[in-house]
Parts: sequence; C-alpha cells; structure tokens
Amino acid sequence: MMGFGPVVAEMDEPVFHGGWEARVLANVIATQAIGWWSGDASRFARESLNPGYYLTHSYYEIWLAALENILRAQNLVADDEITAGHALREARKPERVFEAANVTSALRRGWPSERETNTSAQFSVGQKVRAKNMHPTTHTRLPRYARGRVGVVEAIRGCHVFPDANAHGRGPDPQWVYNVRFTARELWGPDADPRNSVTVDAFEPYLEPA
Repeated sequence: MMGFGPVVAEMDEPVFHGGWEARVLANVIATQAIGWWSGDASRFARESLNPGYYLTHSYYEIWLAALENILRAQNLVADDEITAGHALREARKPERVFEAANVTSALRRGWPSERETNTSAQFSVGQKVRAKNMHPTTHTRLPRYARGRVGVVEAIRGCHVFPDANAHGRGPDPQWVYNVRFTARELWGPDADPRNSVTVDAFEPYLEPA
C-alpha cells in the first residue's frame, strides 16, 4: 500500500504487546470453535472493516473489531453489551463449547484444509499460468499484486478447502492449489531487482493458461 512508509521490523518483538492481545486471539479461537462460522469468514469480516479503520489500527485491534461484528451478526452480543463490557441479557446458546482442557491438543492438531478429491489437476509443474484479473467483492486469497501477472507452476499442493466459498457458508468446495513463482519484474516492472521473485499458493479458479 503506497504512502505508509517502510515496514520496520521490531527487534526482539514479543508474541503479544499486551495481555489484551492474547485475550483477543483466545476469544477468536474459542468462538470460532462453536462451529457457526469458519476461519475464512473471520478473515472476510476483517477485510470488510472500513478502510480508514483497517489501515490505521493494529493487528489485534482489527481482529477485535471484526469479532465484535461477527458476534453481533450471530446474536451472541448486542451493541449495549459491547459498550458495557459484559452481558446484559441471556445470549443465544451454542451447541458446543471449546473447553480449556482441549485447547492444547486442538492447537497442536490444527485445522487441516486438505481434502480428498476425484478430480484431476488442470495445471502441471513447469507450466506457465496467468493469475486472473479478478476483483470480487467477496472473500478471496488471490493477492491483488499478482492479478493479471504470468508465473510458472513450481509445485502442486493438493486439493484444499476453497476460502472464496467457505467464507460465505457455501461449504468447503475443495479446489486444487498450486505454488506459482512470479518474477519481481513481472509483478512490479523493469525497475525491480531481476534476482528476486515471489511465490504464491494459488487456487485453481484463480488461474488460467498463459
């Protein structure tokens, strides 16, 4: 994003800059475990924040604002409860709860996205592909800087849950994923360092033959 200056690395950066950040992360994981929305839906909620807010607030401030919006939409909290900082009435009851005793094993296991499929990959290793010049108003994991650019397939990652569908309650809709390498000059023009490149894990619906 232009105009925001360089990205400055923080030396010896702590995992959390305050206890509230850890609580935000814990609440995002615990509420998502209810099963009423997906991690992709959480990402879309963050992307859907007002750009003026999104571009001027910290990582976990963005996560918290998005979570509040999701909880409102799911009738788990109301505006006056968010303002008060505690429940003011009985909330919608979830069918399942993420128990503290299960946290460690769940985090170690993770949430694998790979799925079995009876389809065949459309593209092969070494093939040139173009990232589609697409601009959906819904969720997507195709970086804007890669759209319309040509790269080469370096690896096939398998078939995975498709975020563009899963974020909007349309199910996992598994799609093939490819690791595609783009040269820096292809992405950013002739002034880019010719020694540099960027690899993107791209879902099959994002790509077309080049």
